[in-house]
Amino acid sequence: MWLPFTLLPWLVRFQQEKYPAEPALESPCDGGEIAMSEKQVFLTREGLRKLEEELRYLEEEKRRQVASRIQAAKEEGDITENAEYDDAKHEQAFVEGRIMTLRNMIRNAVLIEEEGPSEVVRLGSRVTVLEEGATHPEVYTIVGSAEADPANGRISNESPLGRALIGQPVNATVTYTAPIGTIRIKILDIQ
Repeated sequence: MWLPFTLLPWLVRFQQEKYPAEPALESPCDGGEIAMSEKQVFLTREGLRKLEEELRYLEEEKRRQVASRIQAAKEEGDITENAEYDDAKHEQAFVEGRIMTLRNMIRNAVLIEEEGPSEVVRLGSRVTVLEEGATHPEVYTIVGSAEADPANGRISNESPLGRALIGQPVNATVTYTAPIGTIRIKILDIQ
């Protein structure tokens, strides 16, 4: 269901009044923005740079493009049944939401320092593991959830495997639960 952006403050108040113990959104903060979680976001320097680039692109270019689309759709006449206008407004809401998310992530960023070899797995570690019953080892880099990309060997410290590996030394065997069941792996190397 699509709601006009102007209804957002009302929706926040309604949810807080109806569900005071479990608010869906936090209270509005100064400037009319919705307060977001203050959860730490663990990022590598490269990950932080990518988020800053995306934010810059959205604020400096994408906003202008969307505003132009909205203006062009308004010039077509009646906006009540104008699909292009509705689509542009939806895109605007998405872009503004992503900008808020990126600002929050950057504000709460904690850099993962690459300190070289370690005795135990930590954020930023490159870990070589062998799954029980497998013949070929796999290599994973432990990153924060914002940079996780399992298909490319970058697993989140918050994932079941990431949580199982953090703090473990070389030659430790750890167990974690995955959708296919319980999996045991041995840590072969930590870099």
